[in-house]
Amino acid sequence: LARCVFCNECALACPECKIEFTPETRMAATRAEDLVVGPGRAAPAPAETSAALHRLFGRSLKLRQVSAGGCNGCELELNALANVNFDLQRYGIEWVASPRHADGLVLTGPLTRAMAEAIELTWEAMPEPRFLISFGACALSGGLYADSEVLERGFLARFAPALCVP
Repeated sequence: LARCVFCNECALACPECKIEFTPETRMAATRAEDLVVGPGRAAPAPAETSAALHRLFGRSLKLRQVSAGGCNGCELELNALANVNFDLQRYGIEWVASPRHADGLVLTGPLTRAMAEAIELTWEAMPEPRFLISFGACALSGGLYADSEVLERGFLARFAPALCVP
């Protein structure tokens, strides 16, 4: 799931119907490796919040989102979380404009060289304790751009996401 962009082409191309897209939305994991599904391996178990994160941020969570070279598809989905249909604020989760007010960084896009410094500056501006969420196939694996020479994914080599959302 960390490489899938959910285009449905593989399901349409499989005559045995072994690939199926469902309306299930609970598919995040605490490690990208847990997003691998296949024969004999069930779908990812729902991600559990660690006791430490829950104790620190259980009733109020401020998130800063940075797009690191993506197509804006994931950003549209994140914006939808704050609209009246999904109302993320009812859970005490809010988007903030400044990293200085953020508890967590939501990273989208494949992490291009052009955005490498911006990601570092955003992370360094966030107060401790802080955590990282990788959102979308591009942030998780490079997605469609995984083989591009313009990517700089060293940030993710140094800071492991607390949550991986395909």
